[in-house]
Amino acid sequence: MMVGVTSTSRRLDRSAVGKGAGRLDCDVLVIGAGVVGLSTAYALTRRAPGTRVTVLEKEPGPARHQTGRNSGVIHSGIYYPPGSLKARFALRGAAEMVKFCAEHGIPHEVTGKLIVATEHEELPRLHALIQRGRQHGIPVRELGPAQISAHEPHVRGLAAIHVGTTGVCDYLAVTRHLARLVRDADAEVRYGAAGQVTVIDRRPGRGVAVRTADGTVLRARALVNCAGLHCDSIARLAGDTPHARIFPFRGEYAELVHEREHLVRGLVYPVPDPAFPFLGVHLTRGVHGGVHVGPNAVPALAREGYTWSAVRPAELAGLAAHPGAWRIARRHWRYGAGEIRRSLSRPSFTAAVRRMLPDVTEADLRPAPAGVRAQAVLRDGSLVDDFLFAEGPHTVHVLNAPSPAATASLPIGREIARRASAVLADA
Repeated sequence: MMVGVTSTSRRLDRSAVGKGAGRLDCDVLVIGAGVVGLSTAYALTRRAPGTRVTVLEKEPGPARHQTGRNSGVIHSGIYYPPGSLKARFALRGAAEMVKFCAEHGIPHEVTGKLIVATEHEELPRLHALIQRGRQHGIPVRELGPAQISAHEPHVRGLAAIHVGTTGVCDYLAVTRHLARLVRDADAEVRYGAAGQVTVIDRRPGRGVAVRTADGTVLRARALVNCAGLHCDSIARLAGDTPHARIFPFRGEYAELVHEREHLVRGLVYPVPDPAFPFLGVHLTRGVHGGVHVGPNAVPALAREGYTWSAVRPAELAGLAAHPGAWRIARRHWRYGAGEIRRSLSRPSFTAAVRRMLPDVTEADLRPAPAGVRAQAVLRDGSLVDDFLFAEGPHTVHVLNAPSPAATASLPIGREIARRASAVLADA
């Protein structure tokens, strides 16, 4: 999905970006060292060897937010409408991610998964997923209750589908390996204060200048914004006005205690609600063992709000001022209230899990680290349900890249690199 941004002329004082405006430190600056940012840097170094790339990351290492806090699933692409960027990139990216992991010795496994209908009203949606899977050429098998039990003895449902191309991997290991490949190609990755962007200045014919928290000024011909939870803030810092705003939704996970991990053999998902870009509470046996349960989707009170106690009033005020916030609240308050109830009540969360896994009890579940999804929202309150790119002078912005972005990260990186190369050609 491509949406433009409104650019404003916002030149900073020369003192803000230092002296030496004619010197370029690199060709492309990439902000963000999650899997999308590092895949982009990797693609840039492969697309045009010799391209000088620097990646900036405010954290002390890669994959500290969305990439390192997901369930580790390699998605098949079955959920996404034909013709969408999500479908195109996920279908291609799943196969590429498996191949990448195999070639570089990264833990992974193609396990397949079940999508299970537990209520009669879910059966038409399950049938629609079967048709969509066949449209995509994904291996899909329909299962009845007895066949569900053959795959997952403790899972109960009226019907299910088995999706053969779904798998799991270690995305933190993938991202760390991409960082090594990027450095091997003579690109640079800067972490911490050296990678935290505080000022961006763009001037016609002079490219982009960025100042970081340690006072360093870097100049480049082009900037790529892969800042995830902060991508809209970075766009505004560059002088652009994106037509979407990032709303953080926390996904809270539990995990089965070790003695009860036998309840789940592989991956088990509910039938998703097409009105929301969230997949619902699911069961995931990870590539390193253990079974994750979740996530839910509750509004986070900060962009990096991994707990209810993490609150940033200034960020909340900015979200409240966005017209989309109130439209979401009016339109989806019932859904949101249910998610919050399951967040605050262990019995409610357990009841949601028991729809598919009736043998589970509250005592079987213990808290696991949460993640925060960077969800782009338009002014009319619509949740952006596809990848979203925008371009400004000397700049490419990635304004929506939630799941399945990790699965699709290799082809997404090539697409962003293509756009960045076009910006370089025009510079």
